[in-house]
Amino acid sequence: MHKTSRNPDCTEVPSRLLFLDFDGVLHPASASSVNFFSQIKLLADVMVGRQCEIVISSSWRHHYELIEIVAMFPTLLQTRIMGTTGQPHVGKWPRYNEILSYLRDIPVDFQWRALDDSWIEFPPDCPELIRCNPNFGMQRDQALMLQDWLES
Repeated sequence: MHKTSRNPDCTEVPSRLLFLDFDGVLHPASASSVNFFSQIKLLADVMVGRQCEIVISSSWRHHYELIEIVAMFPTLLQTRIMGTTGQPHVGKWPRYNEILSYLRDIPVDFQWRALDDSWIEFPPDCPELIRCNPNFGMQRDQALMLQDWLES
């Protein structure tokens, strides 16, 4: 049974959390392994100097250990990764409910956003969702939305 994973190297207690999907966000959903994480520099550039930690909500969490996932990221982002969401949710708005379950398990209230391409996994007009186009992954528009939220 997969439980929520925590990164022991993440020592910050942030006020903001970013729930991060990979496919359709950090690279186009149809990307080959050669192009994985092609958009990660855009995410890293937004995060520099801003207080926000990352929780992996991607289905990659079911295929890789947290230590392997953290190693895929640039050094700048590695210590910001708090962990992963837990068990997959079956039913309506699965990713959204996985995030809510994660938030219920931590003792601090956070502002949060989800950077994701799968709008169907969230309630309609979910204000926390920063939606990416799965054909391109994260682009300038999503980076600006994330930046605006981080600076508000």
